[in-house]
Amino acid sequence: MRSAIKWPVATVGVVAVLALAWLGWTWINDQIDQRAAVVSKSCPEGDSVLRVAVTPSAASAVEEAAKRWNVQKTVIADHCVRVEVVAHESSQVFDGLTSGWTVGDKPHAWLPESSYWVNRLSAAEGSAIGSAAESVATSPIVLAVGFEAVKPLEDHDSFTYADLAGLTSASDGWARYGKPEWGKFTVAMPDPAANTASVLALQCVIAGVSPQRSGPVAVETLALPEVQQNLAQLAAARPANVPRTTVDALVELGKSASYSAVPVAEVDLYRRNLGLDGRPVGKPLYEVAARGPSPAADFPFVALSGDESKVRAALKFRDFLKETPQQQSFNHIGLRAAGGAAYPQNSPGIRWDSATTSLIPADATTTQQISATWTNAAEGGQVITVLVDVSRSMLTNEGKTRIDWVKQALHGMADRMASGALGIWEFSRRLEADQPYKQLTPTSPIATNRPAVHAGIDALQPATGTHLYTSLDAVYQSALSSYTVGKRNRVVVITDGPNDGGLSFAQVKDRLRGKNTTQRKLPISFLSIGPELNRGELTDLARTTGGTVSVLPDARGVDGALGQLLSNDG
Repeated sequence: MRSAIKWPVATVGVVAVLALAWLGWTWINDQIDQRAAVVSKSCPEGDSVLRVAVTPSAASAVEEAAKRWNVQKTVIADHCVRVEVVAHESSQVFDGLTSGWTVGDKPHAWLPESSYWVNRLSAAEGSAIGSAAESVATSPIVLAVGFEAVKPLEDHDSFTYADLAGLTSASDGWARYGKPEWGKFTVAMPDPAANTASVLALQCVIAGVSPQRSGPVAVETLALPEVQQNLAQLAAARPANVPRTTVDALVELGKSASYSAVPVAEVDLYRRNLGLDGRPVGKPLYEVAARGPSPAADFPFVALSGDESKVRAALKFRDFLKETPQQQSFNHIGLRAAGGAAYPQNSPGIRWDSATTSLIPADATTTQQISATWTNAAEGGQVITVLVDVSRSMLTNEGKTRIDWVKQALHGMADRMASGALGIWEFSRRLEADQPYKQLTPTSPIATNRPAVHAGIDALQPATGTHLYTSLDAVYQSALSSYTVGKRNRVVVITDGPNDGGLSFAQVKDRLRGKNTTQRKLPISFLSIGPELNRGELTDLARTTGGTVSVLPDARGVDGALGQLLSNDG
């Protein structure tokens, strides 16, 4: 009997011991948490500022999020991280990160309205990006139209982005919507290289006439005859005097402009109608959604490279933005997010039900090539002279040799150019007699000279040194002598090392002085591969002529960087 009683007593004793142990462990954990909280409030190493540059469309929601974050005093690397939000246009941030930051303190993170801008930064200055980009909200790209146009568009078969070229090139486009007396249906697309809605709409136009109607657009797609014909048709149908920015185009449309519609992110149309973009309120404009796949701005958050603790703080703040309260803040300002909150009630012209099937976006390289292909089509072709470094270092293996990556990119560019002119030169040391340079293909119309251009590209073969400045002088003089008036002329230099002989920097700069004029603008743009370059000298020469410098960690990025470069003014 006694032995039968001992078992439950022992069990109770064990349970009591375990319970005491659990209580003790909980108490210890509570003490640790309390001490951590005290330490966090005390910020052992003081405050640390995380500066976040945000597109104006999302700035107010991110500012609200920053206030909540700052109250919590989040500690990273023994610092209390305080978030400061500055609203900047995406084009302004891009220019600052690639050409030198001049507007206040440089940011540690960036939230533009589209991955298009992150892709451009990756192509121009890959080392500036400190993390993968992740979307924190979205906004569909719609057409903004005047009130009188809404009913005809909605009563008929609306439109798809794929048929915009045919619709806008018809002399009586409005007849499709029962309004033949209105004449042409015109769409104003400000420069896609600098306006997000334009480039996303253009991507959808290309997808619509390609085999992958819902995307993604691939680099090879851009060389298809039907795509090039569609882009040429759309470019030819552009209305005259399109304003420089989407906001300017919307303002003019509200004043009964000479065009019918403007592609715009839904959130920006909402802001325009309420005057939240800083411009006077005009007549409300109305959104019309396309049938079928449509593009969307994805509002990606990306950390910028630099101090590791800043990158960690940026990523933690990004995750904070994806939590429900912050997502609801995005909803409240007219963005699509996962918060489940109601959209703004005071939203003239916006219905909030316009989202259709999303276009699968193109990759980073293709995104740049889309802008370059459009620029070429819209301008009737550029006149491009390419000077390629064939020094021995171009044999460096990066998956394949640097020169093979360059050849691949140049072949693709030649195939995608429906018009314009292209010439290929190479440089090293003593390539032809005592000259360090050699012309492989003269700069001539690509439509009639494409086979010769491809043959010239195939002939690129690494040799010895890098007599850059002597070669650049020769190419520049040749490009000036064959300058095509009325076209965008440019010299593009692809190199992977500093000048090691021939003309000095001072000598070539002196020889270039005064050659680039308003009447004969001939920018030099450098695409530099790897770390071995004198960036200061290249930047000086580029700025002197109105060109740019793109710096790539390795040659895999040449294709995207070429596209980004060729879509720029310089």
